[in-house]
Amino acid sequence: MDTSLLVLGIVVFLALAFDFINGFHDTANAIATSVSTRALPPRTAIILAATMNFVGALMFTGVAKKIGGSITDPTMLDNGIQVVIATLVAAIIWNLVTWWFGIPSSSSHALIGALAGAVYVGAGSDHIKWSGFIEIVEGLIFSPLIAFVIGYIVMIILKWIFAKRSPHTVNKGFRTMQIITAALQSFTHGTNDAQKAMGIITFALVTSGHLDSMEVPLWVKIAAATAMALGTSVGGWKIIKTMGSKIFKIEPINGFAADISAASVIFSATLLHLPVSTTHAITSAILGVGSAKRFSAVKWGVAGRIVVTWFITIPISAVLAGLIFKIFF
Repeated sequence: MDTSLLVLGIVVFLALAFDFINGFHDTANAIATSVSTRALPPRTAIILAATMNFVGALMFTGVAKKIGGSITDPTMLDNGIQVVIATLVAAIIWNLVTWWFGIPSSSSHALIGALAGAVYVGAGSDHIKWSGFIEIVEGLIFSPLIAFVIGYIVMIILKWIFAKRSPHTVNKGFRTMQIITAALQSFTHGTNDAQKAMGIITFALVTSGHLDSMEVPLWVKIAAATAMALGTSVGGWKIIKTMGSKIFKIEPINGFAADISAASVIFSATLLHLPVSTTHAITSAILGVGSAKRFSAVKWGVAGRIVVTWFITIPISAVLAGLIFKIFF
């Protein structure tokens, strides 16, 4: 077998492995609130999330092109395949570490940071498109802030509308609505997160000379969507526990408000071709909703630990990818 094809096969395998891990790592984003309020049984919620993740992953490619071409030009790298391998290994390691400890960190941050670190060490700072990198990081920073504000506003509006209704009746109605928002959240997760693996695979195909542009092939779309859906079907119970109960006690009306807020932010980012963190969006929306419900109800110590992980993921992933490149290539 041609060595270059074997190496490319390794890259595709690693990218799909990252997508699979991303699926079970980020499953909690879509279904944590609906599971914690018992709107959906865990198994049903996971099947729903996996299905909608797959559908969403097939429908868009703008984020994939952004990931693959905004941080560096794949046609200008002589060692692009090695850069991609170091990127994926570093991102996978960080995802597994944070999953093991039940911390809802960002797969997007891990991938972006790792790619920048691998390019920096493997090709030099001149090969990093700093404007594109900063644009992506800005999207990753501002999206959770926007999700927090929207979650707060939506919850305030819902409290005002249903203030005189029976809490039991209100929660019964919103428990049903959560099925819809869980599906919507899973769909938007697929439209944004699965494209990151698509972008990396396409990047590798371009840098190895198998493609001329960042147009995502159909087989890459199907492979990434399938890997994401399979990963989702495994579930990430440790993170579901953190998201669904450790931030504050979520009731159906809160879960609905958080899901609809996060989904709106994620899908807007997809339409703008911006990779954002679904983890950050839903966590921030939950924090916003909890603050609107009662500021003291939010367990800010847990929230603080999550926020610290957000800030350290990009630099740690970058350093890890740089070290992997230095050691092995």
